[in-house]
Amino acid sequence: MATAEQHLPDTHNGVAETSEGIAVENPATGETIATVPDLSAAAVAEMAAKGRAAQRAWEAFGFEGRSRVLLRAQKWLMDNTEQVVSTIVSETGKTYEDATFAEISYGGGAFGFWAKNAAEYLADERVKSSQVLVKGKKLILRFRPLGLIGVIGPWNYPLTNSFGDCIPALAAGNSVILKPSEITPLTSLLLAEGMRECGLPENVLQIATGRGETGAALIEHVDMIMFTGSTRTGRKVAEVAARRLIPASLELGGKDPMIVLSDADLERAANFATYYSMQNAGQTCISIERVYVEEPVYQEFVDKVSEKVRALRVGKPEGYGSVEVGAITFPPQLQTIKDHVADAVQKGARVLTGGHELQGPGRFYEPTVLVDVDHSMKIMTEETFGPTLPIMKVHDAEEAVRLANDTPYGLASSVFTRDTKRGEEIARRIEAGATTVNDAMINYAALELPMGGAKASGLGSRHGAGGIRKYCSQQAIVITPRLALKREVHMYPYKGRTSRLLARFFKFLYGRGRRD
Repeated sequence: MATAEQHLPDTHNGVAETSEGIAVENPATGETIATVPDLSAAAVAEMAAKGRAAQRAWEAFGFEGRSRVLLRAQKWLMDNTEQVVSTIVSETGKTYEDATFAEISYGGGAFGFWAKNAAEYLADERVKSSQVLVKGKKLILRFRPLGLIGVIGPWNYPLTNSFGDCIPALAAGNSVILKPSEITPLTSLLLAEGMRECGLPENVLQIATGRGETGAALIEHVDMIMFTGSTRTGRKVAEVAARRLIPASLELGGKDPMIVLSDADLERAANFATYYSMQNAGQTCISIERVYVEEPVYQEFVDKVSEKVRALRVGKPEGYGSVEVGAITFPPQLQTIKDHVADAVQKGARVLTGGHELQGPGRFYEPTVLVDVDHSMKIMTEETFGPTLPIMKVHDAEEAVRLANDTPYGLASSVFTRDTKRGEEIARRIEAGATTVNDAMINYAALELPMGGAKASGLGSRHGAGGIRKYCSQQAIVITPRLALKREVHMYPYKGRTSRLLARFFKFLYGRGRRD
């Protein structure tokens, strides 16, 4: 659900370094709220050794034992919601509602989902084969934990994406080292403490705080890496993983389109466009980043959205119901937002509401609606990751689909129409890992569905059976019955008559029937 820049060694990500480590800032106030260690490569190597030593005992808990720990963690999260929400808000600057609806609800659901489904998804599978040479044998597909999993998380969803990817890895029987973003490490540290209280053995889950160098070191020591971040950094992660011949699962950038057809329920479409473009201040990889509206309803849709966005309150969250749009968490992201809006205006776009950084303490950008946009502008082609909504008029659905697919990304998308059959047909033509009809982003809450990207939006997926099997290796087991023949018919010594009979048998078996 989130793609946020997780740089490898080339930048400090806007976090101040102190003699003690890394200062963590509240982006809504500019105040330093904590300091965490900036771990060295040697420290990561030591953590990896501890994680490997702890993994076998954790695997021996079995699905039932691990499930009990996860269910206790689910209860712990619900009992400590206020503390977790306050921590998330303090380090991200997001609203209390964003922290609750998109993070606490996800974490609570994920603990229960993986506790319940891990055993089923990873159960031994009996396999039937059409190959005559294995008839009468027992064929088993087994999943076993890879061992030590590395997770490199983003700054925009420190529970959902950063910590959330650890849950299925743990449920599968792995030990995990999580390297959270240095921008937002406090939530991960708090949740790891909570899991220890719930009975998770020491060193099964470790938090490696640090900058890009720490993440780079982590990839060198794990058996698999799960990364959420930018496409640029994801390529670096994939290159290192390929050199080490370890699996990598990558959720990367997105430029997610919304298509509004002329028969759509415009009030619903406008509400969804407003909410899912501005939620979490637009800092969500599957948020609505661009909209294509058929000409007959274009102006009405624009008017509705502009009115709704204009009414949004932006500023420092003071509790539930205080503001709709919170802070820009990552310092350089604010510059990207300003650059994309300025580029669009310079090329002819009009700003209907918003369009400016708010002055004062903290980092805030006005909720912004732009029109008269096209694909010559960055705001229509590059990931903005901010509270902006460019809306483009199209002649028909064909043009909308063509423009929606005119991107290197393919993470999420949405189609709005009262004709759900037609909506599904259009959804199947959009080159994205997920498409919703008359909805947006809700697919992320359906943990039974895979969540992954097409094209430059990533490799692999989270959720569903694949979301836990990726943390495992597959083992094929073939068992021949005790009362089998002493020698199989195709074995040495070769005899001409037997070999010719077998050759004719294969020809009879696979060569019969017409092929045209």
